[in-house]
Amino acid sequence: MTAKTVLIVDDEASIREMIAVALEMADYRVLEADNAQTAHAMVVDDQPDLLLLDWMMPGTSGIELARRLKRDTVTAELPIILLTAKSEEDNKIQGLEAGADDYITKPFSPRELVARLKAVLRRATPTGVEDTVEIDGLRLDPVSHRVSANGEALDVGPTEYRLLQFFMTHQERAYTRSQLLDQVWGGNVYVEERTVDVHIRRLRKALGDDHQHFIQTVRGTGYRFSTKE
Repeated sequence: MTAKTVLIVDDEASIREMIAVALEMADYRVLEADNAQTAHAMVVDDQPDLLLLDWMMPGTSGIELARRLKRDTVTAELPIILLTAKSEEDNKIQGLEAGADDYITKPFSPRELVARLKAVLRRATPTGVEDTVEIDGLRLDPVSHRVSANGEALDVGPTEYRLLQFFMTHQERAYTRSQLLDQVWGGNVYVEERTVDVHIRRLRKALGDDHQHFIQTVRGTGYRFSTKE
């Protein structure tokens, strides 16, 4: 299974390191940030699967960042676990009302953290996202992160993979470049709409002669996935 990515946001390097070691041993990919501003940029650019967020940080606090992420439609669904020394019930309620999915009070054991993280990720994974999709010999397996055509493995890049997964699970509907950016890139403001055209071209090339016609250009709109001519 493709490793889930966790962004650790804490201004104390020793705590980030302790958490990172525990998560890497549990086969998670780890990213780190020491302040809210850097973390926000990394959420947009790297699209982590979960945010481990310290409440008390210099400048913008963790809870302020959580509120900001939950207000933005692009990042609203990102699971957040708050890490804090605050254990009072009012603080827990405040954290959960800010949009946190769980709340862990310091000090905590790495085993507890990993267990809570797994539980939040299970709840956050939409039904069907990890189901294999097969259409006319074209097969996409999210668990192994592989694409094949008529039993032959295809070399598909990570962005083209996400684009293909979105198309195969949303057939017969035309999407604008802007909509595809929001759905596949996560609304990353640094990506221009014409970048979609580049990845569409790469995806068609990867699919080969038998299946590239599934990715259809809709003049004046954008693109759609269809098995119909």
